[in-house]
This record gives sequence, C-alpha cells and structure tokens, in this order.
Amino acid sequence: MCSMKDLKLARALLQAAYRDLKALNAMLDSSVFAEEIFGFHVQQAAEKSIKAWLCALGDVFPYTHDLNILLTRLEGFECDVGAFRELLLFNPFAVELRYEVLTGDTEPINRTEAIALVKVLYQQVNEFVTNQIGA
Repeated sequence: MCSMKDLKLARALLQAAYRDLKALNAMLDSSVFAEEIFGFHVQQAAEKSIKAWLCALGDVFPYTHDLNILLTRLEGFECDVGAFRELLLFNPFAVELRYEVLTGDTEPINRTEAIALVKVLYQQVNEFVTNQIGA
C-alpha cells in the first residue's frame, strides 16, 4: 500500500506489470496457453498498472483485485479511464477462474486486442509516473 505520492512503489508496480506484458506477448498461441492463463496475466498487468497510477496520485488503494473498484478510484481523481473499462472483462480471471476451467461455450479472447489495450494503459501510467518523478 502506498500513502502520499509513492513513486518508488509506483515504479515497482510498473516493473511487475511490464513482466506480465512480456509474458502476454509470448502467449499468443492459444493451443499452448489456456485462456485462463492468458486472461490472468491481462488482469494482473492491468491491476498493477492501475495501482501504480493510484500510488503516483497519492492514493492508498484497497487490497483488491477488482479492476472496477480501482478504475472508479481513478475517476475520483478525475482521471479519464473510459477506454480501460473494457478490461473489466478480465476481472473473473483474477480469482474465480484461477482455479477453474472455462467452458467450451466461452468466446475466445482476442489476444492481440487485449495486449494492445493493456499496453496502452501501461504506457499511459508509465508516462504519468515518469513525469511525476521529473516534476
């Protein structure tokens, strides 16, 4: 948890998110990496990026994996998070699907689009944190 502007923790969270992003880029082949594994890393990269953003803003974020709660907190800081609401589709991968298997009637994840969206989030937060460090 961070209090005040904790840019050191924000950078550490971004480094962890970057590792998830690197893993996602290696998981494009759905015959090798199950949807649950891929979805989990999308959720994790998003969660860590959002928490880094909150840290850089000086928020004490709650212990949660719920991206909706975290995005709503960002909105409280008047951050425009509308483009990242699509990431809420990955909330179930944080906990529920970690230990379950998706049924065959589930729509496959568009992996390229998921990576692109979480990468935009990561880059936006990285730029924000970098600007905070330089300020």
